[in-house]
Amino acid sequence: MNRRPPVIVVGGPTASGKSALALAVARACDGVVINADSMQIYGELRVLSARPGPDDEAAAPHRLYGVLSARMRGSAGLWRAMALAEIDAAWSQGRQPIVVGGTGLYLRVLEGGIAPVPAIPDEIRVALRAVHAERGDLGLHRMLADRDPASAARLAPADVHRVLRALEVIEATGRSLAAFHAEQPVPPPLPCRRILLAPPREALVAAIDRRCAAMVGAGALDEVAALLDVATDPDLPARKAVGVPELARHLAGETGLEAALAAFQLSTRRYAKRQMTWFRHQFPESLVIDAQYSESLTPKIFQFIRNGD
Repeated sequence: MNRRPPVIVVGGPTASGKSALALAVARACDGVVINADSMQIYGELRVLSARPGPDDEAAAPHRLYGVLSARMRGSAGLWRAMALAEIDAAWSQGRQPIVVGGTGLYLRVLEGGIAPVPAIPDEIRVALRAVHAERGDLGLHRMLADRDPASAARLAPADVHRVLRALEVIEATGRSLAAFHAEQPVPPPLPCRRILLAPPREALVAAIDRRCAAMVGAGALDEVAALLDVATDPDLPARKAVGVPELARHLAGETGLEAALAAFQLSTRRYAKRQMTWFRHQFPESLVIDAQYSESLTPKIFQFIRNGD
């Protein structure tokens, strides 16, 4: 391989086989697997985030897995800086960097850069969430309309996450999020070869349901209980990982285990659907594999890695 080979980027929905494919590429190409999943960065979420196991980590170098405490707030900007450092480190060692994950925002900012928005003080986050609790979605949206009419016109009141983000930025800086985006620097080109795993819906649903049940059997309830003790702020990103709210309700005695598992499976299926929508529209010039990963797909995938077609 060349000293600076293209970065192999493996994307797809949860339970599509991304980690297995990335490991196969790493073993064949002397590669380094670099995580691009926003929940696999938290050390307390090994089971629920489906992090690679010890055998996988022993078979090839894995980076950016479990590197943050659940007490911390990961972000796309922080991840991008760490990922670019790991890519450069792999290149300097003559290794193949392989970025793998299902967090579309992370994969987008890897190549496209990110607006230079300052960190938001915790007190502003807390205050705005108190406003939301008191006034509801419509009241929060009216507040945004007063402070940032352009953002309010673009966002629906039900899009609470983005409404809060827009309010956080203007409250903390006095400037709109759009103003920061207008200043976003254009990063130097990053050579990439993208592979999208896009299994048929029926196969993906079955795989998701099996995986969720296996997670519960593998200690997901204990993991959630430990997480709640560590990450006491319910607004922390790790507390919002798929499966955490559903299993937390069971631990609190609000639902039975069967109902909690069913809710966990449903949330995961909905998340996978959102992932696929993003990848189908936002993952350019990729090799699309309409199946879950299996070794039988290796010749086609490796031809693409070698030749780009």
